[in-house]
Amino acid sequence: MAKAAAKTRQIKITQIKSGIGGLRNQRETLRTLGLKRIGDSVVREDRPEVLGMVKTVTHLVAVEEVN
Repeated sequence: MAKAAAKTRQIKITQIKSGIGGLRNQRETLRTLGLKRIGDSVVREDRPEVLGMVKTVTHLVAVEEVN
């Protein structure tokens, strides 16, 4: 029998500023998160990998918790 997966928290990441003019790794991080243009939003699990990516582009995105 498989154990029931623990419910993971989710965060909503919205791009609020352009990556143009930013560092290459910041532009690539936006793409890796799935953000292509201002106003795009994605929902991701609250995991250390994702939080590290958000920290890289914190000045370009808004983050909120999803219930």
